[in-house]
Amino acid sequence: MSLSQGRSYLAIPGPSVMPERVLQAMHQPCPNIYEGGLIELTHSLIPDLKHVVGTAGQAAIYIANGHGAWEAAVSNVLAPGDTVLVLATGRFCEGWGEMAGALGVTVETLDFGNQATIDLAQVEAHLAADKSGRIKAVMAVHVDTSTSVLNDIAALRRSLDAAGHGALLMVDCIASLGCDKFLMDEWGVDLMVTACQKGLMTPPGISFVFFSDKAAAARNAMTRVSSYWDWNARINPEYFYQYFCGTAPTQHLLGLREALDMILEEELDHVWARHEAIAQAVWAACEAWGKGGPLAMNIADPALRSRAVTALSIGAPNGLNLRRWTEHQAGLTLGIGLNMATDDDPNADGFFRIGHMGHVNAQMIMGTLGAIQSGLMATKIPHGAGGLEAAAHVLAAATHG
Repeated sequence: MSLSQGRSYLAIPGPSVMPERVLQAMHQPCPNIYEGGLIELTHSLIPDLKHVVGTAGQAAIYIANGHGAWEAAVSNVLAPGDTVLVLATGRFCEGWGEMAGALGVTVETLDFGNQATIDLAQVEAHLAADKSGRIKAVMAVHVDTSTSVLNDIAALRRSLDAAGHGALLMVDCIASLGCDKFLMDEWGVDLMVTACQKGLMTPPGISFVFFSDKAAAARNAMTRVSSYWDWNARINPEYFYQYFCGTAPTQHLLGLREALDMILEEELDHVWARHEAIAQAVWAACEAWGKGGPLAMNIADPALRSRAVTALSIGAPNGLNLRRWTEHQAGLTLGIGLNMATDDDPNADGFFRIGHMGHVNAQMIMGTLGAIQSGLMATKIPHGAGGLEAAAHVLAAATHG
């Protein structure tokens, strides 16, 4: 018998759970795109987005998913024949590099595998050896959604500086913004990309590029940037439509305004602290389950784990069986094991991911963990006892801080 009737729950690492306030804000007739409230609302988004990012730099909005922001970033600062250094800690920095390569950029990759963070000493040595300044930019992800690793971006900036290298530091914060602490200017990031559907709690469809004066100078030195991706018109629009190179994404803007209001009301430090507590609860449950069975977190060191997503191995076909049970019997959708295929497990059926980003509270995460524990029992996957109790202790302690 299935018990999945009722409201289903999406615990994948994006799109995240959409707040009712955001959905209600979007659920209205399309507003006037030529004058009036929508224009003022859009103007109000920019300073609040920059506050969440921690930058006094510029912000450009695109009608695109995160991949669109990737292409916008590359198109504005890298020309065919330029070289970029990709620091791969999972699928997503690899993908950004592949996109750069498709645009004619020469890609050099340092691959640190699927269970490790960036080796900063290796990066520093690689850049120090580039005496001619061949490398124009360094690409990294703050959180790789496939592996759930959290990279130390401030330390990466220190490695660039120690090497005496002038490459742009380009960072993907699509999974991390509004979940894991990020301070663009303080950490010395030149260009950052993100999207609306994860920590910003808005349905997929808009993305952003934030950039420093150094990145702006690189854009202005380009001989050609396609009119759609060019950020210059978007950041200083003479007319409202230039924000978007055409018709505004009206309902998304209404939803994003409400989501930013929610973040500002909660305050950013509390948003980060909430994600910390919820992640710790997830990890406590997983550690308990793993003591009596095959379940293991992909990133062993808690300091290197994202507070937005947790990737886990559990052995094939247990990952597939667990995901199918939670979705069809309990109404809970878990994330697939992305980029985790091996020769022995070509479909990554031994992996799954738990998304705990954005609009998530204590009862929502306890419901998620309860459904997972029920699935472990129902599918007869060996596991240790006390997972829910361990998570509950973490959440109880967090509320008494």
